[in-house]
Amino acid sequence: MNLTLLTDFYELTMLAGYFELGKTSEKATFDLFFRKIPSQGGFCIAAGLEDAIDYIKNLHFSREDIEYLYSLKTFSADFLEYLREFSFSGELYAVPEGTLVFPNEPLIRITAPLAEAQFLETALLNIIGFQTLIATKAARICLSARGKEVIEFGARRAQGPDGAMSASRASYIGGCSSTSNTLAGKKFEIPVQGTMAHSWIQSFDTELEAFEKYARVFPVSSLFLVDTYDTIEGVKNAIRIGLKLKEEGKRLKGIRLDSGDLKKLSIEARKLLDEAGLEEAKIVASNDLDEWIVQDLLSQGAQIDIFGVGTSLVISRDAPALGVVYKLVAIEKDGKVCPKIKISGNIEKITNPGVKKIVRFLNKEKLVGDVLMLEDEKAYSPMATFDQFHSHKRKTISGTFEEILQPIFLEGKLFYKNPALPEIRQRTLNQLDLLDEEYKRLLNPEIYWLGLSKKLFRLKQGLLREH
Repeated sequence: MNLTLLTDFYELTMLAGYFELGKTSEKATFDLFFRKIPSQGGFCIAAGLEDAIDYIKNLHFSREDIEYLYSLKTFSADFLEYLREFSFSGELYAVPEGTLVFPNEPLIRITAPLAEAQFLETALLNIIGFQTLIATKAARICLSARGKEVIEFGARRAQGPDGAMSASRASYIGGCSSTSNTLAGKKFEIPVQGTMAHSWIQSFDTELEAFEKYARVFPVSSLFLVDTYDTIEGVKNAIRIGLKLKEEGKRLKGIRLDSGDLKKLSIEARKLLDEAGLEEAKIVASNDLDEWIVQDLLSQGAQIDIFGVGTSLVISRDAPALGVVYKLVAIEKDGKVCPKIKISGNIEKITNPGVKKIVRFLNKEKLVGDVLMLEDEKAYSPMATFDQFHSHKRKTISGTFEEILQPIFLEGKLFYKNPALPEIRQRTLNQLDLLDEEYKRLLNPEIYWLGLSKKLFRLKQGLLREH
């Protein structure tokens, strides 16, 4: 889709202003980052880059777009003519999807003519912000599941069709094994799963008949919803059909619990299934789950093999938005790059100036911290780093290191090949293995270190004094 007009109107008025004042070609650098980890968590998972790339590749004002803007009677004919040839010609660096990211480090860094760089703001915030939020939520839920399978069940509760599709994709990146969203399965090649609704059981005279007929249609993938009437009786009916399947050389895939005391019912169901010789049958639990409920169920000994998580995942119920921002950090004047800073009465809103890179340090196969450095600096180990907001806080970090911002567009040309979605998902799992447990706690996680290099720290302090 051409999403060019998916933008706040003030992006267009600023573009018109830049055009009328002859500022469109001034080279500028913007950072896209977030200030706070949602749900009081210890990490985020970068996601949405592939869709951002598609947006930029298709960036253009169609004839219909120009006609619509003309009808607003706001813009000059010369500016609208300028928009006919508008496209992205700059460079974009980004953190690959599935990478751990932390507050105030750029997920995306754009250097381009001012008009182009400015115009990308709204769409990139929308795409990157939402998918990063949902991938992070999925990762939290999957960590709480302690290696047990998590299925994304949220299409029917998502924020519209586009929200459902983006959430399914991001949930898979975050670690979910599959989705109930068939269109997402088709488009993104995500494994799809599903069971049945209560209406299937209600459409037959008895629950046993409903299970028997379902097993006749799906003899190798029967997973029965057992709580339409009485859950334990539902389990017993599922066992009756499961034993018939076993006699035929087939097997009952499992049962699903969707209400009641999931811990108590799962333990009793497991006992009944095992006593009947159906040890391979899985127990799936759903019913408004989130990471806290999943963690609590398992800590109490619930016998649940698979978690189906819907609403709380796809809308990130407790933190429905990631506070992503898009800030100008440098602009070129007379051939010289001038760092820019935004100052605020809220210390956390003071930006880090200049064209920067992120250097990530590892020691003994574990992450020890990130350093924001100016693009022309070289990393070394050990390295003295400075807190972003408190000049008295400093930390020396050492180990192997790597830059995590990668070139995506150079001179307007796509330089990057999107990995397959399973590869991105595996990257998430690998990245989480690099993070110590204290950063992955749901409650009061340790704060990951993001420091400034000495040169960047001095630049920032100098600009603060100057302004």
